[in-house]
Amino acid sequence: MLCALSLTACDMMTKSEPELDILEVADGDISQATMVDITRELSSDKFDGRMPGTEGEELTVALLTERFEAAGLEPGNNGSWVQDVPLVEITGKNFAPLTITNGETDMVFDFGSEWVGVTYREDAQTQLANSELVFVGYGINAPERGWNDYDGVDVTGKTVVILVNDPDWQTPGLEGTFNGRAMTYYGRWTYKYEEAARQGAAGALIIHDTEPASYGWNVVESSWSGPQAYAQRGENAPPLTTMNGWVQKEVAREILSAAGQDLDALSEAAKSEDFTPVELGFLASTSFANDIRTFASKNVIGVLPGATRPDEYVIHTAHWDHLGRCTPAPDGDDICNGAVDNATGTAALVALAEAHGKAGAPDRSLVFLAVTAEESGLLGAHYYAENPVFPLAQTVGGINMDAFLIAGPSKDVTVVGPGKSQLDQFLEAALVADGRVSTPNPNPEAGYYYRSDHFAFAKRGVPMLYVDGGEDLVEGGREAGAALQQDYRDNRYHGPKDEFNEEWDWSGVMADLQLFYRLGRMMAISTSWPNWNEGDEFKATRDEDCASSDTGC
Repeated sequence: MLCALSLTACDMMTKSEPELDILEVADGDISQATMVDITRELSSDKFDGRMPGTEGEELTVALLTERFEAAGLEPGNNGSWVQDVPLVEITGKNFAPLTITNGETDMVFDFGSEWVGVTYREDAQTQLANSELVFVGYGINAPERGWNDYDGVDVTGKTVVILVNDPDWQTPGLEGTFNGRAMTYYGRWTYKYEEAARQGAAGALIIHDTEPASYGWNVVESSWSGPQAYAQRGENAPPLTTMNGWVQKEVAREILSAAGQDLDALSEAAKSEDFTPVELGFLASTSFANDIRTFASKNVIGVLPGATRPDEYVIHTAHWDHLGRCTPAPDGDDICNGAVDNATGTAALVALAEAHGKAGAPDRSLVFLAVTAEESGLLGAHYYAENPVFPLAQTVGGINMDAFLIAGPSKDVTVVGPGKSQLDQFLEAALVADGRVSTPNPNPEAGYYYRSDHFAFAKRGVPMLYVDGGEDLVEGGREAGAALQQDYRDNRYHGPKDEFNEEWDWSGVMADLQLFYRLGRMMAISTSWPNWNEGDEFKATRDEDCASSDTGC
């Protein structure tokens, strides 16, 4: 039956041997009213975009604790519903233009429309002064892959110019030094800034390009202007650049042309492991002031204790935060309400908690974790994973829910990162019960597996599933599904028009929630401890964690 439904499923099962203890689970009693009401409430203007450290956070935390308690959960952090996450908020202001000069040619670029920049340093004033520009290709130093874009150049005090994504993102398949079209962590902006800092750079500028970035300049401008939250830095913290930012592709083309270089030619050269960094002979300068505020944001944690094995945990994650105030829409609306991203996922935590509570406690404990500061770099999830309330070696696995796009029912679900772990067996069994199939992520170059909260847990060895709504819609098929996804990315994602709509068709979302309910329950009544598949980058961490634990995996 499984093979008849999906050849991909059979392939996954073969790669995920041995088969696990997976029992059938009946449908859950999941409330659509809960989904609608909480999504509407969280994305209302009253919550002001749910920026961490604001009144919007206070309202969100209060709503979640109230609803978790009503669902029958217990406080998840030693009697408390919350886990404090120490953050610093830095709000840049009074931005000078980005000035590029070589003493003869001066180029001046305006903040927002042509470049954006922030600092991670807690300085009242940021100044990048006459910093030499160096083009460093994709900005990757990966010895295990025989790759170093910084080889042969000292960028101390200089500003590196970096391409977005990784070198083989245009490869049709998934084979290559950097997994072909599928983005690796080396392609993420977080990595590029971290590596630039390790190399001693004063500044780092990523060249925006819509296709390899998987979002337009409007998303960059909205996300990188206004208050920015970061993890507070402790002793012996890694080095930081003075300024990190992005430039429009045509801005980069103009700068490189003035330096006697061609962006397209350099981009082609950067695909090779033999690429040599190019010193451009120009100096970059800019400055801006910063308002700085330290505060403790909050993860919200509820738990349904297991009936027979309460010290074994299945985790559900979703981020409650969004961008607060952002670049205004043409009508002047500047509240990024985040209805789809991620009021829907937050509402799903409550709806699933209610359904599991009605069904009664399974064998293992179910954890419902609403994390903060995902939009700032998965900060709440990383903080929990580094300071787990429930030991990671006793955490069986988990499900992440990030943005339920309202698309009506589909014949499939989209799996981000298929074939990575034995959790695929649970997924395929749940899909058989639902009469649906799995579709690998159609945009692997976007690197979604490294862009949501599950990554913080996966990085520390916990097997995690990230499943999105389907692409093959019952009404309109794959063409309609792709069009809807594109429309959301172009017109609402990380913008003021990601708003609640009373006319939404929730049938597809509710079908996905049944799948997630079934998955969580299957894991919670199983006796198996799923692991990462052989060869996966996270398996060694899990194996080491399990070997050092007397209980759990």
